[in-house]
Amino acid sequence: MTRVFLSLAVLLGLAGTATAQAPAGVPAMKPPLAAPGAAGVAAKPGEPRTITWEALVPADWDPFKDFKGIDFQMLDDGDPRANEWLKKMRQAWDDAPVNPALVGQVVRIPGFVVPLEDSKEGLKEFLLVPYFGACIHSPPPPANQIIHVLPNPPVKGVRSMDTVWISGKLTTGKTDTYMGASSYRIEATQVAPYKEPAR
Repeated sequence: MTRVFLSLAVLLGLAGTATAQAPAGVPAMKPPLAAPGAAGVAAKPGEPRTITWEALVPADWDPFKDFKGIDFQMLDDGDPRANEWLKKMRQAWDDAPVNPALVGQVVRIPGFVVPLEDSKEGLKEFLLVPYFGACIHSPPPPANQIIHVLPNPPVKGVRSMDTVWISGKLTTGKTDTYMGASSYRIEATQVAPYKEPAR
């Protein structure tokens, strides 16, 4: 099994917010992250709409369409086609489209924190990702599965890979960071510890 095959297998395995193994004490998240209904649920008037990670992906987007029928196990590390496919897949994921039906809505979504900018006032900027280890222990998911969060005000007591609910207006805007590219942005009016909703 080659390095390139392993890299491609990881990327393919992470598509569609695949479940990752979390350490003891961290909730094992199986998408959708405890938000019922594929498109999310409406809240009481004046409250944000709870959405799932799947809802962020356009129904007609197929991240695998250019890779069907390819046997990556047959490609050696030295094969230029292997690196070409890896680069092509990463580019397709970094350019992943948004779901226009959700743009401009005030939403609430749970996820894991990937810090970007911290200060004495608190965490000013972070990425929200759908599964434990994304962007840190494994390659970034598609850009439409990463939300660039700007808390207002900055949030204190939140660390890397903490699980939180965020609320705010969902907008679009490509953000390239050293941890991954995101297609969505939220200026979060609330960042709260994640708690499993009552069933």
